[in-house]
Amino acid sequence: MERKIAAGDFSLKEKIALACRFLADEGHAMSLAGQISVRNDDGSFWTTGFAQGFADTTADNLVRVNANLDVLEGDGMANPGARFHSWIYAARPDLRAIVHTHPPHASAIAMAGERLIISHMDMAMLHDEIAYLDRWPGVPLANEEGEIISTALGGKNAILLVNHGVLGAGATLEEATFFLASIEHAARMQLLCRGAGYQPIAVDDVLAADAKAFMTKPKFIQATFDYWCRQTLRRYPEVLESSRRG
Repeated sequence: MERKIAAGDFSLKEKIALACRFLADEGHAMSLAGQISVRNDDGSFWTTGFAQGFADTTADNLVRVNANLDVLEGDGMANPGARFHSWIYAARPDLRAIVHTHPPHASAIAMAGERLIISHMDMAMLHDEIAYLDRWPGVPLANEEGEIISTALGGKNAILLVNHGVLGAGATLEEATFFLASIEHAARMQLLCRGAGYQPIAVDDVLAADAKAFMTKPKFIQATFDYWCRQTLRRYPEVLESSRRG
């Protein structure tokens, strides 16, 4: 399989499916909560279907919807929780992808109303990149929740949602997934440090900014995402479009 598919040689739908499976394996998909969406040039976006978990996702069972979540392509219906994605896209024309999940460690930080402390090199990509929503507006199914979340996100690419979960966004799916996965990893390290009885030591702001500039270069993010895809494809070759299997 790997000999047939070179690193990075995936369709958009395949990349979405691979991101879903990777995040499921990383503990982001205990239930059906959470969505991934990628916006097209015409304003529509690909997303996961209703009652479809990240661990079920393949390139063939995604749906393409408009801002009202009307299905334009694919079978079934969109996850209604994806409605607030439309608000973020409207507020941020620079964003093309959104990933929202309820992973255990980032959710634990969020439910306590804590802030992530950039205290390790592997957190540096998140320096000055995380917004915080300190009031849970309820299940994000209506326009009010979309407006609240998009306003709180502002110009940043990640947000911790109190009593809720986490969201990563980016100019590409690779970038959004990178930020989202990095937040969960950072939250786990912070909780481990505090659980051992220690206080995380914040990285110097200048050094953190320098490290972030390197770690958020498009080639670095792409290489990281490709690595995740290769890992995931070995475990789940069925995620590819049916015409590419075999």
